[in-house]
Amino acid sequence: MVGNLLYTTGDSILLNTHIMNQFFSLVAELGLPIAATVGMGVFILFIIKYILNGIVSSIKFIESVISQLDNRVKTMNNDILKIDQEVSEQLGIPVDTDRVARADGKTDARKD
Repeated sequence: MVGNLLYTTGDSILLNTHIMNQFFSLVAELGLPIAATVGMGVFILFIIKYILNGIVSSIKFIESVISQLDNRVKTMNNDILKIDQEVSEQLGIPVDTDRVARADGKTDARKD
């Protein structure tokens, strides 16, 4: 950034000197400690924004993995229910219709 401020030509010199003049006028009006605090606040804001963007992308990835696992659990629950019904029919045991109704999503299908 300092190299850009010192070694530029044309219209960018006017822009860079304007930014430097604004910075120096800010320091003159508020004082160096307050201007430095404002600068560090902006720096911290950018750092927090960067970190939160990384966290949000990680959360979205984890959310998609969880939804995929949830679909697999539902599929496995249905498969286990079908196997249980077939085994019950083969052994001559009456099928538990309450369990079948619970597996349809009306109530929790687990027997914890």
